[in-house]
Amino acid sequence: MSKLLPLLILFSFLILCGQSHGRYSLPERRLDLLSDGVHRSGTSSSYSPSSFLTLQRPSLLKAESTCDETYGFLPCTTTVLGNLFLILVYGALMYTAATYLSTGSELLLEILGPGIIGGLFLPILGALPDAMLILVSGLSGSTETAQDQVSVGMGLLAGSTVMLITVVWGSCVIIGKCDIENGIASDNKDTKGFSLTGSGVSTDIWTSYSAIIMAVSVIPFIIVQLPQLLSSTAARQWAMLIGLIFSLALLISYCMYQVFQPWIQRRRFAYAKHKHVISGLLQHLKMRAMGRLLDDNGELDIEVITKLFHTIDVDRDDCLSPAELRALIVGIRFDEIELDKDDAVDKVMKDFDTSRDSLISRGEFITGVRKWLKEAKHAGDSNKTTSGSHTMKFLSDFHEQTKKEHDLVGVDEDQSDEVVEGVDNPRRTSIKAGLMLLAGTLIAAAFADPLVDAVDNFSDATSIPTFFISFIALPLATNSSEAVSAIIFASRKKRRTASLTFSELYGAVTMNNVLCLSVFLALVYVRGLTWDFSAEVLVIVIVCVVMGVFGSLRTTFPLWTTSIAYLLYPFSLVLVYVLDYIFGWS
Repeated sequence: MSKLLPLLILFSFLILCGQSHGRYSLPERRLDLLSDGVHRSGTSSSYSPSSFLTLQRPSLLKAESTCDETYGFLPCTTTVLGNLFLILVYGALMYTAATYLSTGSELLLEILGPGIIGGLFLPILGALPDAMLILVSGLSGSTETAQDQVSVGMGLLAGSTVMLITVVWGSCVIIGKCDIENGIASDNKDTKGFSLTGSGVSTDIWTSYSAIIMAVSVIPFIIVQLPQLLSSTAARQWAMLIGLIFSLALLISYCMYQVFQPWIQRRRFAYAKHKHVISGLLQHLKMRAMGRLLDDNGELDIEVITKLFHTIDVDRDDCLSPAELRALIVGIRFDEIELDKDDAVDKVMKDFDTSRDSLISRGEFITGVRKWLKEAKHAGDSNKTTSGSHTMKFLSDFHEQTKKEHDLVGVDEDQSDEVVEGVDNPRRTSIKAGLMLLAGTLIAAAFADPLVDAVDNFSDATSIPTFFISFIALPLATNSSEAVSAIIFASRKKRRTASLTFSELYGAVTMNNVLCLSVFLALVYVRGLTWDFSAEVLVIVIVCVVMGVFGSLRTTFPLWTTSIAYLLYPFSLVLVYVLDYIFGWS
């Protein structure tokens, strides 16, 4: 620390020097000033301007305007380096706030579990720093000042969305890449290096659903933007209100989906596993019947099924008991999935036992086999059935299909690499989580306004539009914790962690599009600001729709897909610049 102290003092001195300069020689005499022998240097014939040393400030430190201190005491400056320093400081504080909110949310989740906490509060808390910055950008000062600074909020909204779904998305694919075999990335196997087609990541079907939701979340942007083509001010105001209402409706719907999604996911996974058990059972019966489950007409061979029933019915009581059914399932090897034998017996029993007497009669067995054979026919291609040879290829196809469906839905909770342990001291952890959430919220609320002011002043000093500054710089402060967490999680090189990583990215973008847009639209509508962000909206819509459709159509992403994501980031910046500053959309 002692070695860094001189450097810190020197750096502070250089910044402060930006506020110090010599006075200019005056063209007219002033009676209230003490003469130093230099006056009227610009008009007097007896003095030459070059005869005197006048101090000119460096361009990087030039300040020809004044600034107002935020809250009346926080520092401000009108110089380039000074504002850059303030942006870095306030950005670091916003990053700290985002980290506190993220850590506090995770601690709260450990105690209370998913549901309301995981589905409602965590997504909102994750987007809170962005929402806070957008809010203060439109509340500052007069309407004219708010109109000028609100572009900071739009830049942050667009920048966060684009950065997460392009740069961070592509980085997660590269960091989490595994060898792709049979169309699926193999866990913890990375031997093909940077093969564009042979290396990548795979996700589950729920991640594809999250990508679809992300694409749908841009609808409020389109609602607001369409009336901008008209010259009617009333139509634009109505569109703003309708877009706000629709955005809030999407926000509530998305939060409810997050609340109930774990339950939906468990039900879907249980059904996929049950289908796979039934397909394995049919495969086993086909093998024991030498492929003759169907007669020459393609109908169920009752005589063969009856013989199979008697083979399974060990005690010859013309009914299959749970014990006999369990012996049958144990004899079928399900090496490709983790199977709870008792749970499988219960589900098969409920499926076949229509009389609910905990026994499967011969008639119930025949009816159950016939039902699932029809299900297998509908799921596969019935033309593959060759009745003459009784090979029934469609059963093998059905078994493979159920295996893929089981994999797509996701792995069981028992296979999760995240070991959930009980909290040793729930009271202490709850207090810690509450304090971290409170600290993160207070820091975000306190330093959002100074950060917006610093960005605005930096824009004035450099003549760089505030949109581009906030588009590039602010997301690094407010979304860095999410980006780092996603990349670290992806580095575990497992399909489950890849699914969770990309689901989090899609979810963060969705929350930006609904929560942050709701705050933005409310500001514009209440304060009567002008909606002048056609190019920015177009960028958000293009990036979200392209990546949303792309993520929903496939579950395996080879390395070549990162080129699409990475190219969309500079494309977004170029598109906004061309539309606003060449075609004059803004």
